[in-house]
Amino acid sequence: MKDFGELSGLQLDALREIGNIGAGNAATALAQMVNAKIEMTVPRVSILSLTDVPELLGGADSHVVGIYLRVQGSIGANILFVLPIDNARLLVDMLMAVPSGSTRDFGEIELSALQEVGNIVAATYLNAMVMFTQLKMVPSVPGLGIDMAGAILDAILAQFGEVGDYVLVLETKFRKDRQDVVGQFFLLPEPGSLDTILSALGVSN
Repeated sequence: MKDFGELSGLQLDALREIGNIGAGNAATALAQMVNAKIEMTVPRVSILSLTDVPELLGGADSHVVGIYLRVQGSIGANILFVLPIDNARLLVDMLMAVPSGSTRDFGEIELSALQEVGNIVAATYLNAMVMFTQLKMVPSVPGLGIDMAGAILDAILAQFGEVGDYVLVLETKFRKDRQDVVGQFFLLPEPGSLDTILSALGVSN
């Protein structure tokens, strides 16, 4: 096993189940945070070449909000949670319990809310993975950037170092009052970390 591009259906199913459990726990945490029900699901889990990530986000020049953090412990990895700018505004509307379209600019309160959502999503996905694998995974404090998708990805790779050629993508959907907001959660493992995860899950090749 060299990279995510070689995963089997069974292995993807295991990772999808982890994502769904994490999403359920994140929804509970978000509901407590905003005192309102926000559903979270993982409609799609996929494997993507690192070079194709900007295209998934609308192109390297598309403006996005990215929440990123480092994972250390039994494995080394980077996490990136990305929302297109318009989706980030809608998510802030959900969190602030204001009508869709209300948020135009990102002030300190709006950025803090987005960073906390990224923190919750990352933490709950990691906690689910820890529960299944018994591996130690310690996340860093999340950072937040608003920039072009390509620039954010380049900055993370420059700051955090080597990753594999493929990434795990968990499409993450938020829903409140029939309004859907979709973001993308990326796990970018260091070389060798995928083997460790799959072996711990009992689904290694």
